This record gives sequence, C-alpha cells and structure tokens, in this order.
Amino acid sequence: MNENTMPVRSASLVWATAVQVGVTPVQLASVSGLDPATFGDHLLRVPTESVWRIWELIQAGAGAGSGAGLLAAAQADRVGLHVWDYLFSSRADLAESLRTAMELRGVVTDPAVGWEVVEDGGLLSIRCSVAVEPEPVLALVEVFVLSVMLRRVRAATRENLVPVRVRFTQRPGASYAHLVDEFETRNIDFNAPHAEITFLDAGALPTGSDPRLGEVLSHYAELNLAAARPAPSWHDKLRAAMHQSMAAGELDLNNVARRLAISTRTLQRRLSEEGTTWREEVAATRHQHAVDLLRDTALPVQSVAAKVGYNDARALRRAFQRWTGDTPDGFRRGMASGM
Repeated sequence: MNENTMPVRSASLVWATAVQVGVTPVQLASVSGLDPATFGDHLLRVPTESVWRIWELIQAGAGAGSGAGLLAAAQADRVGLHVWDYLFSSRADLAESLRTAMELRGVVTDPAVGWEVVEDGGLLSIRCSVAVEPEPVLALVEVFVLSVMLRRVRAATRENLVPVRVRFTQRPGASYAHLVDEFETRNIDFNAPHAEITFLDAGALPTGSDPRLGEVLSHYAELNLAAARPAPSWHDKLRAAMHQSMAAGELDLNNVARRLAISTRTLQRRLSEEGTTWREEVAATRHQHAVDLLRDTALPVQSVAAKVGYNDARALRRAFQRWTGDTPDGFRRGMASGM
C-alpha cells in the first residue's frame, strides 16, 4: 500500500536540507509538487519521486557535493525520525533491534527500498539498496542513509562504534575527507555492489531496552503504517477549491486562485504544467458536481443545472450526454435500478 511513497516527515527534512544549500521554497514547490503546509501531519505520505526531485535540487546547489548528505543526516538529528529512532533500541541486543528497524523502515522511507541486516561471523552489516537514480543524486542519498544508521547505532548502544568498513555504489569524488571524518575510518570502498556499513563484534551489544516497551514501540510503528494516507496533490487541492467555489456560486478563475492563495497568473501556469486548462477543469468540476447532485438529491434537473453553472436544463443535458453518453434522467433511472 505504501510502496512508492515516503512519510511527509522524511520529505520535510530533505526539503529543509535543500533550503540550507540555497534552494528557494518556490523552486522546491514547483519541482516537487509538495506543499510544506502538509508537513505537520505525520500520517501523510508523498510520492517518492517528489522527494528524489528535491535531492536533485540539492545536488545542483552550489558547492553542495556529497557533503549535503551529511547536512541531511544532521537535520534528521535535529528534527528526529519519530518512532523509528526508538526502534534501534527496541530489542535486547543491537542485531535484533536493527532487524526490527529495517523491517519497519516504511515509517521513514519507501518500503520498496531494500534495507537489510547481514551477519557474517563477527561482522554485522546494514545493507542498503535504493532505486536506480542518476549517480550524483544516489551518492548524496547513500551518504545520508549510512550516516543516519551510524548515528542511530551509536545512540542505541551508547558506544562510539567505529565501522570496520563503509561501502558506496558510487565513484569516489575528488575528495572524500568529509566521509573519513564522519565515519572515522579510511576503510571506505566505492563502486561496491551495495551501500553498506559494517561493524565488528557489535551484534550482541545490549541496547538497554525494556522488552515490553520495545513491543509497544513496534506496534505503534505498525499502526502508523496502517493509518498512513496519501497527501493531497496540487490537483486535489485545485478540485476542492473549485467545488467550494461552485457551491458558493462563484466558480471563476479569480475566486479559485484566491482560495488557493496564489495569483491567477500562477494558477494558469500550474494548470499548464499539469497538462490541463481552466476550461477542462471547469467541465470536470461541473461533471462531478452534477453526478453528485443527481445521485444524492431529488432536485429537479433544472435546479441541478443552475447549481453547476448552466442557464437551463437543456445545456446540462447536452453536457451530460458528452460526459457520460446518457441524459441526467437516464442516469437517475440507472442509479435507482442499481446499475
């Protein structure tokens, strides 16, 4: 259900990182299609594609480099990753806690992204496989993800664990001193088959967890995933504003733009970007409103016509025939017969 979407909390921290490297909110909204007004509702999920577009803006930011991945990790520390932060200490030892955190990764990322825990003797690895994206963007994301993992592992064990190996799928940059500083090791490999961070003799480290609290936290994360819902798109908001304007008897470009808190020029530009026109949206709004009224009320067809903006019933009948191949009266008869 949640595949190809990410929690709005994760989107908001990537957005904040973009602002740090100089991307403007206008650019962010235009390219991603996201609305920061929705960032306070932590049950909302947004398209993963939208978040990747923000990463592209970060990568394009002047002097951002792969160090922007560390900026995002620091941002995650500041704002927190909700219940997922606590899953790293939800079981008695680190290995089991990590398995729980990876299993419930959907509370912070797209569940289609592959995160797994691999144990090989005394080696404990967190392996990350993300969707194929343009190399510069993927480099940022891998640095961000592995840095977040390191910081959460240290917080869970209360030890300054130093990885014995860090791997990235990307080519090395001109300089990766910032990665050596972050991961505190020079054993950093590039062009690897997977991005991963590996620790030695760390799996059995205690996390000091209360088993009952760990179960509660896991259950809470599961409930969050079950209750998640998609954030309304810009087009959803447009349709809602148009329906409200129609109900108030003022369906025109100026009134709808005012309800969306944008200029008429911006509204027209957004319509063009969405591949539609004001005329097409008006027709679609009239169609849906007419269907709702014919289905849910006993209003005469003449009254329905007036409520959706037509001067008489004949105009509604012609439009309804175009939309559905049926007449308003025929539609009602079909509804009454259970068609």
